[in-house]
Amino acid sequence: MKRIAPITKNEYIEEAHFEDLTHDGNGVTKVDGFPIFVPDALPGETGRVKVVKVGKGFGFGRLVERHSDSPFRQEPPCPIYSECGGCQIQHMTYEGQLQVKEKNVRDVLERIGKLRDLPVNPVLGMEEPWRYRNKAQVPVGLQDGRLVAGFYQKRSHEIIDMDHCIIQYEKNDEVIQKVKDLCADLGIQPYNEQSHKGVLRHIMTRTAFTTGEVMVVIVTRTKALPHKEELIKGLTQSISGLKSIVHNVNGKRTNVIMGDDTRVLWGEEVIHDSIGDVKFAISARSFYQVNPEQTKVLYDQALAYADLQGEETVIDAYCGIGTISLFLAQKAKKVYGVEIVPQAIEDARKNAALNGMDNVEFEAGPAEVVIPAWYEKGIKADVLVVDPPRKGCDEALLNTILSMKPKKVVYVSCNPATLARDLKILEAGGYRTKEVQPVDMFPQTMHCEAVARIEWEGDPHVSDD
Repeated sequence: MKRIAPITKNEYIEEAHFEDLTHDGNGVTKVDGFPIFVPDALPGETGRVKVVKVGKGFGFGRLVERHSDSPFRQEPPCPIYSECGGCQIQHMTYEGQLQVKEKNVRDVLERIGKLRDLPVNPVLGMEEPWRYRNKAQVPVGLQDGRLVAGFYQKRSHEIIDMDHCIIQYEKNDEVIQKVKDLCADLGIQPYNEQSHKGVLRHIMTRTAFTTGEVMVVIVTRTKALPHKEELIKGLTQSISGLKSIVHNVNGKRTNVIMGDDTRVLWGEEVIHDSIGDVKFAISARSFYQVNPEQTKVLYDQALAYADLQGEETVIDAYCGIGTISLFLAQKAKKVYGVEIVPQAIEDARKNAALNGMDNVEFEAGPAEVVIPAWYEKGIKADVLVVDPPRKGCDEALLNTILSMKPKKVVYVSCNPATLARDLKILEAGGYRTKEVQPVDMFPQTMHCEAVARIEWEGDPHVSDD
């Protein structure tokens, strides 16, 4: 039976009570159980709301007047926070952010995973939750005849021009500004999304926190980069620590930032960074965590849950460039890493060599194909680690885990909803989730990572839903 919304567009909720936050930071109020999502409202607050949109299962509102404030409300320190779509919860104190993230992880594990008595620890946060991102990538456009670069405005593709971002490492701000100014001075034309004309689409920079090495990536629509030599000269003379200038070509009509054609214009193909005692070579296309301080916290937690004694065989599914694999290899007898992206596997092998680790092997291919093939060769994991993308584990991989029955599974998740879904499947197959540790990798946003410790008990669990 079709549900009829208890409220209509343009109607007012005179005394809305906000009880939660959505994944994109909107406050949640309900009318007869029907949720209305309202920007700039925090849990525990009340206010007057105008309903601006009503859908089948939820609506959207605008906060007309706030009647009470959350104890966690603060003035956002960023001057363009109200316009920019880069952060969602700067108007909330960091203490409040950690509390709401813990609640969200706990709630989703209960609602989707049916894991009601599961220990969920307080979120591991940062001492200084600003200036943590080692990578910046900003779109470029033309406004009022001048080149601009910044993040997109909320719910639009309108660029908010900026000269600094307080969640980016200061060096990235400096580099972006110098690239922007130089391209403007040289008359390099910004890309126009509507007409699919122009040259400069994105500016990307990476700064290695431990070495200070800097990479600049210039993404263009065209294969030719105008004023290439002047650009290289200007960048090398003005940016300290610069080790690499890379040109990427993306000629497609797409929201994807980088294209397939990548070439080094100047310097080296990689920059180098470390997480703990493990060194990494990072290319323009490498997936490398953007918050190195919290990455160590996350990987230390995964290592603690694996509880390696030096005699174990470990399989790392979704291994990327080998970041977790090499952390595990410090304690394991042998680590096997698998990743579907061949370039990532090449990087992983180089990183193993860079660290002198010969107890780790990498193979390119789908985890759900490669791991059973290893199993047939007699390679059986004592501990299996998964760090999947936001969509979670492939169903075939979950079935592979249930067939192989490793004693321990350590699940590193960037999406609590798919973590909960996958844990429910593993629990039904005989595993027990012992503990979950959330880790805040992205302060000022609603994103939260989590690590789950899972052990084989052989007693299939049937949920009561």
